[in-house]
Amino acid sequence: MTMTVDTAAAEAPATDSGTPDVVVPSVEPAGEAPAEEAPRKTSTRKTAGKKTKTVELTLTVTGSADGEWRAELKQGSAYLARNVAVAAAAVARAANELHEDLSTPITAIIEEARSEQAAKVAALEAELEAARRALADLD
Repeated sequence: MTMTVDTAAAEAPATDSGTPDVVVPSVEPAGEAPAEEAPRKTSTRKTAGKKTKTVELTLTVTGSADGEWRAELKQGSAYLARNVAVAAAAVARAANELHEDLSTPITAIIEEARSEQAAKVAALEAELEAARRALADLD
């Protein structure tokens, strides 16, 4: 025999007897399965409509043939940093960390600037040597 307890409050007849109301469990006939309550759904799925908040920053790095690099950082139209001196080596390291597609052209630009600076150094050393010889001839 299967027995189910009705958890819903039964309507008690209106009496003024002062006796407490008694709820009698209902008994189902044998052979019939009790009606099961639908399980409560818990919200375990992620909210699909909720968008992740994104922050858009614009980092502009500018280099010169002299090997001087400057950076500025913007959020929207507002500058967070302007005209910040940045070492070429730091630019190269940052580009390497970000992505190969960024590091390859930046490395090429830095190498070109390095070659130009090396040529300037060689020319200045030659000029300095010529000036030292001229000075020595004056003694």
